[in-house]
Amino acid sequence: MSRLNGKVAVITGGGNGLGEAIATRMSEEGAAVAILDRDERGREVADKLRAGGAKAIFQQVDVTQENDVSAALGAVSRELGSVTVLVNNAGIEGVNKPTDQLDLADWEKVMAVNSTAVFLCTKHVIEHMRAAGSGSIINISSIYGILGGADIPPYHASKGAVRVMSKNDALTYAPDKIRVNSIHPGFIFTNLVHRYVDDAGLSEADARGILDPAHPLGGTGEPDDIAWGAVYLASDQAKWVTGSELVIDGGYTAR
Repeated sequence: MSRLNGKVAVITGGGNGLGEAIATRMSEEGAAVAILDRDERGREVADKLRAGGAKAIFQQVDVTQENDVSAALGAVSRELGSVTVLVNNAGIEGVNKPTDQLDLADWEKVMAVNSTAVFLCTKHVIEHMRAAGSGSIINISSIYGILGGADIPPYHASKGAVRVMSKNDALTYAPDKIRVNSIHPGFIFTNLVHRYVDDAGLSEADARGILDPAHPLGGTGEPDDIAWGAVYLASDQAKWVTGSELVIDGGYTAR
């Protein structure tokens, strides 16, 4: 298919998990893809996409550093053309301690990656989208940005911030034909969830025994479940969609 022909997509945290799936599906739909990640694994993903005939590049970037973000987006624009799609996907779960037991440094680390990086990437992509005449910003939040779970407080707070940032920026940039939406995944066994489960002292089998029934459709999700949602929001099929929350959670939040 070719829903994203002519689009230039930047995916942060594109070296694994949800980011890799999003990069893969967007490239299959015709987008030129730039993977931004601190992890060199992102280079392998870009190489794999190019081997399959896609146009893809890798930029090693710490998305919490403003100069790095600005420079990387400029480099992408020069190599691939003006950025028209940004997926703010990079994220970490942080330390799983109650609020009264958290160190400030633990809080600030999660907020930097999960919220401040979204701010920085959005801030510096706007000029490129204005140059292109339109754009789609897709912020990966979480079901934990909608409801509580009595765990990992900074993760909840940071993903809740992303949810409302998306709505506010949707209003701000609508006159520029720049759409901003958030996606809220349920539990998917990416590296982040594996770390979360390990930190809880559970085996994957035990964790699935707890999590699977919590999703009314049964089981946990797959990275492609999120990737196809991102493809839709990036495409012109979603040209009248902004400020929305796309919840992809097997029914977890329907209760």
